[in-house]
Amino acid sequence: MYADITQSTPLTVHAPTGFGAVWRRLLTLTVLLTPLAALVLILCGVVAYAFSWPNMVLAAVLYVVFAHGVTVGFHRLFTHHSFEAKRPLKIALAVLGSMTLEGSLISWVADHRRHHRFVETDEDPHSPARPEGQRFGKLRGLYHAHMGWFFVQSPSPREKFAPDLLADRDLVIVDRLFVPLSILTFVGPFGIGYAVTGRFSGGLAAFLWAGLIRVGFFHHITWCTNSLCHVFGKRPFRTTDQSTNFAPLAALSMGESWHNAHHAFPYLARHGVDRGQLDTSAMIIRFFERLGWATQVRWPEPARLAVRRAEG
Repeated sequence: MYADITQSTPLTVHAPTGFGAVWRRLLTLTVLLTPLAALVLILCGVVAYAFSWPNMVLAAVLYVVFAHGVTVGFHRLFTHHSFEAKRPLKIALAVLGSMTLEGSLISWVADHRRHHRFVETDEDPHSPARPEGQRFGKLRGLYHAHMGWFFVQSPSPREKFAPDLLADRDLVIVDRLFVPLSILTFVGPFGIGYAVTGRFSGGLAAFLWAGLIRVGFFHHITWCTNSLCHVFGKRPFRTTDQSTNFAPLAALSMGESWHNAHHAFPYLARHGVDRGQLDTSAMIIRFFERLGWATQVRWPEPARLAVRRAEG
């Protein structure tokens, strides 16, 4: 279990400055803008095979596979220890999650644990909360929680928030391989597209759809959990923050948008804890459990859910 960082422990993390800050912001802008540029190229008909079904199917398949690397691996396994995984599964989930370009494994976990510890305060890296009475406060908070925080926040201290991962040699190796894995997530689709069509343009179209656009789309779905799921939706459970369940995002987020339930019970392997709530990440964890690859899975218990139910 990760270290208990209490609210009474001050967090001395400052906004980045100097050349490093400029480089970080330029890199962030590149990550934000290149998927949009790819979409413009496709819509303008610049690239051949742009609207072929194989490219769209490839993009959808890779989206689902790599997204679950984040939701099942980075989030439920490595951040919250919702279950224990056999070593091959642990490594596979770490690699797949790293190929979404959401940051290296240990940094991602440190940021998310910091979010839970200091949720909706100044020390929360992507809090949507703004000072009372601030002009356009809700809109500015949504922007900050969605992607504005990338331009002003420094990385969360890994030694403070993820000492357990730093002690795991397998995970440290995967964390160090973030750059080559990020390259592979784009090279792979290009290679598949080229192999299928036998043309450079076919590889380029697959690169745009299953590489850039797929990565960019998942980024925004993830960021919507940070923004929309703290402002819009329902709050069936009592929490100290304003987290919500936002059903429209459930399918695309692999069950992550049942965010109020997650904040009420962050350790659970299932976020969609109520009947009819789609949570493909939990379904996959159940499948791994039946295969014996996942153990000590922390499933919802009706009695514990009832204690935190909001009245009415």
